[in-house]
Amino acid sequence: MLSNDDLIHIRRRLHQIPELALKEEETHDFLLETIQTFPQTNLSYREIEGLPTAILVRVAGSNPERTIGYRADIDALPVEEDTGLDFASENEGQMHACGHDIHMTVALGTLSYYADNQPKDNLIFFFQPAEESEGGGKIAYEKNAFSGEWRPDEFYALHDTPTLPAGTIGCRMGTLFAGTSEVVATLTGKGGHAAYPHQANDMVVAVAQFINQVQTIISRSIDPIESGVITFGKLRAGEINNVIAGKAVLEGTMRGLTQTMLEDLTQRVRDIGEGIARSYNCQVDVDFKQDAYYPVENTPALTAKFIDFMENDASIDFETTPPAMTGEDFGYLIHQIPGTMFWLGVGETSSLHSATFKPDEAAIEKGIHAITSYLNWRMTTGEAQDV
Repeated sequence: MLSNDDLIHIRRRLHQIPELALKEEETHDFLLETIQTFPQTNLSYREIEGLPTAILVRVAGSNPERTIGYRADIDALPVEEDTGLDFASENEGQMHACGHDIHMTVALGTLSYYADNQPKDNLIFFFQPAEESEGGGKIAYEKNAFSGEWRPDEFYALHDTPTLPAGTIGCRMGTLFAGTSEVVATLTGKGGHAAYPHQANDMVVAVAQFINQVQTIISRSIDPIESGVITFGKLRAGEINNVIAGKAVLEGTMRGLTQTMLEDLTQRVRDIGEGIARSYNCQVDVDFKQDAYYPVENTPALTAKFIDFMENDASIDFETTPPAMTGEDFGYLIHQIPGTMFWLGVGETSSLHSATFKPDEAAIEKGIHAITSYLNWRMTTGEAQDV
């Protein structure tokens, strides 16, 4: 089993070689080389055609009644690191600013434990590319990565957070992360001279009304005790100050705590687009792109067991956490397979996705302890069907 010194070394090397979605070649090779140093007696591997940087490892159980999956994401972000660490990123403009180096290290430590200590049930470890973009979890699922003996009965994953002390586990019933959908609205009218507005059809005015009306959806179209977000972050319209813009392109994001809410928000945005088209005699095309980023809606029965264990194990620090409006493609996987996602605290530092994000490495060993303790307990209780 990997020692704490081994884990720190692994994490720091992974931190030095961040790679963007679907380009995680060096990361893949380092992970595979590390896993191949573990006892191989009960390990087998599976490749995913068309997703070459993914790694699937199966640990054969001694007397299996179920197959339990564990996912760790492996990609990085296009962020220029500004931590001043001796082991900072070697790849210009790329950084593990979301802590996936921590995620991978915890998964390797957990896999190492079960390579040395054969589990009762079968385990599947999924080192997943392209979480930050491209939806690697959905790609893997649609390529039948989880079929036959490789299909988990239940799936787990963590995400690190600076809002909890290092090593603290956080979770909640219901939605942990919101679902997300990109929104692109294109409004087409007629350009013209600024001095003759009656001869044109001004899309700056139309898009302004579209934005204002969409911003009433959250306050007037969803239950006040629920949460949603619609944010427009990019607008392109016009070329020069004295020409009326005949076209406007608006880009933004929607977040909702359930898939039903996201679908309701989508319909309301479409309705408003249709109304603006009629009101301003223009064409309004609204496109949505959700792909893999479904809400992370934790499976109720399974999550209740997880929380009950974490709350009652004196060796684990646990907190019930509120939902977050950040997105995660693990939501897609647990819409297909029962599962639970949880937080691992990494101590107070700057926010996720920031250039100065510096997680506390003390979280790694504590995270492995919490996960292996839970899985050992889980493998002695219930049936796969009880989720």
